[in-house]
Amino acid sequence: MSLDDTLTPAQRDNLRAIAGVIIPASAQFDVPGADEPAIQADIVATLGRDAGLVRQALDEFARLAGSPLASLNPERRDAVALELRAKGGAAVATLTRIVLQCYYRDDRVVRSLGLEPRPPYPKGHVLEEGDWTLLDPVRARPKLWRPA
Repeated sequence: MSLDDTLTPAQRDNLRAIAGVIIPASAQFDVPGADEPAIQADIVATLGRDAGLVRQALDEFARLAGSPLASLNPERRDAVALELRAKGGAAVATLTRIVLQCYYRDDRVVRSLGLEPRPPYPKGHVLEEGDWTLLDPVRARPKLWRPA
């Protein structure tokens, strides 16, 4: 599916604008914002079955703003984003999830976190030993399934 099949030009502009509100660029950490072209391309490529909900969220942002998000000043853009975030819903949650997912798999962002941008295998990742007793309440619950 190409970008043109998934989102209209106005929706693409709104996606770029709202992604920049969700995760702005940081000079302090030397990372791009989620509105950066490579991250935007990953977001659109990732939409898949969630495209309908993302379009719904983008259209709701535009409706609340009364004009394209990209044309708003940063303060108004932030206010609209906060208003829709307060309303919540599956569409907003889906859009936010996809933006975060694509942002944190960008190599530049992974490096800024002090990690090596690579697949988890074959080297694996070391996890600190946790407190396994935290699972005791889960283990103590009755079975949630019926026998076959």
